[in-house]
Amino acid sequence: MKIGLNATCFNDRPSGAKQRFIGMYNELFKLMPDAQFIIFQPEDCSFENWFDEFKHVSFYTTPIPSEGRLNKFFKGFFFWNKILRREKFDLFEGFNLPMFKNRYGKTVMTIHDLRGLKSEYSLLYRKIFKTVLNMSFKNCDHIITGSKIIQKDISLLFPKSSISVIYNGIDAEKYSSINMKDFSNIRSRLNLPEKFLLAVGHFEKRKNYIRLLNAISKLKGDARDFSLVIIGNNNGELENIIEHIDLLNMKDRVKIYSGLTDLEVYCAYKSCSLFIFPSLYEGFGIPILEAMNAKAPVLLSDIDVFKEITENALSYFNPIKVQSIQDSIQLILSDVNLKDRNINYGQKRIQLFTFKKLASQLEGIYRDLYINHA
Repeated sequence: MKIGLNATCFNDRPSGAKQRFIGMYNELFKLMPDAQFIIFQPEDCSFENWFDEFKHVSFYTTPIPSEGRLNKFFKGFFFWNKILRREKFDLFEGFNLPMFKNRYGKTVMTIHDLRGLKSEYSLLYRKIFKTVLNMSFKNCDHIITGSKIIQKDISLLFPKSSISVIYNGIDAEKYSSINMKDFSNIRSRLNLPEKFLLAVGHFEKRKNYIRLLNAISKLKGDARDFSLVIIGNNNGELENIIEHIDLLNMKDRVKIYSGLTDLEVYCAYKSCSLFIFPSLYEGFGIPILEAMNAKAPVLLSDIDVFKEITENALSYFNPIKVQSIQDSIQLILSDVNLKDRNINYGQKRIQLFTFKKLASQLEGIYRDLYINHA
């Protein structure tokens, strides 16, 4: 079986999709030694140090950049038609739009969400996104997504699509060997507050940080002793957030970190008194897994996908209502038993999201598609 992977959307910038790609495919390559894989990487990033050495996996550097939609499209249009005609893959999977059809075998696409259809984008952008989405889905024999909620959304728009759900995962053992001295050194180097609430996610409107800041500014009693730490890279909203922090006179209570290593982020999870995820829209929510793995209590917005991931078993708030966010924070900070139940649930739930288990599901999809094609 010959499998091509269009991974030109990934680069050195951290993301949940990149974490999934590295973790799941390292496991998949172990499960499929009988297949030949070619990973197509962008012109501006090399992936070889992301993966273990596998004799049946090779890397191809394309002329396609990892960012810039128009540039990617035009360079990709000529490149992929040529490559697909030459390589004649049994399976070809892509991880970004647009998806080009593999006319010699099966075409698979992984898509994490449909955020391009949301009202935060201009009407023109939404129309273009839907057109590209429609073209890509028509080119696919099978679609993989990360939650049943997104599967349902895709099915409503494209009812004839063949769709599987494979959750995102986490390497639960990755930092099991870290000792207290290393942990303390990292915490000291980052100058983390003594007591803090933590939010993790790039700075975008849908992350809902403005309402979170408003809620924290209104905390009462002992809860006012907690600072807020936000970890993420700028996706266009950081300046507005900084201005809002100034407006609320909260400079001394809010710390923002960008460009941290995975280990530094893990130490922030381990150090926090509460992890908060206030998003209005997500396709999944990998920080939930990371927080549960670090034994942090978790407080979430009540969007459907978060309840799916956590089986509606944790604590939630209405992300539109500042009062609901404030009340939920006050409650969980003051209730030790609630926090303990929260942490214990997370430790059990996280065992279902190992990359090895998820890669086994992906292997099944690949082999079924190959058999049906052959």
